[in-house]
Amino acid sequence: MKILLNRFWNGIVIGVFLDTETNGLNSQIHKILEIAIAIVDLSTGELKEEFQAMITQPIQSWEKSDQESLRINGFTWDEVSKGKTARQVSQGIIDLFIRWGVKRKQAVFICQNPSFDRVFFSQLIDSDTQELLSWPYHWLDLASMYWALTLKKAKEENTPLPWETGLSKDMIASSYNLPGESKPHRAMNGVRHLLLCYGTAVGFPQKS
Repeated sequence: MKILLNRFWNGIVIGVFLDTETNGLNSQIHKILEIAIAIVDLSTGELKEEFQAMITQPIQSWEKSDQESLRINGFTWDEVSKGKTARQVSQGIIDLFIRWGVKRKQAVFICQNPSFDRVFFSQLIDSDTQELLSWPYHWLDLASMYWALTLKKAKEENTPLPWETGLSKDMIASSYNLPGESKPHRAMNGVRHLLLCYGTAVGFPQKS
């Protein structure tokens, strides 16, 4: 029984920390430009593997870019035109998830803004394919974790409430005296900063 329990526990601690960069906020018009993923043991905090890729887009999609989004992430057409195809990137993600056993009930996605990242992620790998591969349907967000932790602390210690401190990742970092995310906003910068914030706020129960 102990062996079976250990196998079960070892199978449910995979965290897929994920971030995307796009050329706008409207998934009906704009496209994913970059994705970064970190596969992490949520029990120990051990980083298993990182994945990062830039996705090329046709010039017609680039011309529909929201300029404020490009100002924030700093992407240029010269960079994007040299990226990998969506098919190459999606196959790389599928291979990554197979290597680490990313499946439903064995892993969860963790993002800063999962409602945003998930819809653009689906431009690479559609929902039907995700279902066919039995990928996790739980997309957890750091802000909700921070909300719950901060609200509990406020009740116990009369500290600021979460809506008083703010819920952006940089504001969450500041509340723990952590540095802000490196600029410009690139996907791997986002993932590594997300991991830093998660490890400080939530933690890894068996980290040595």
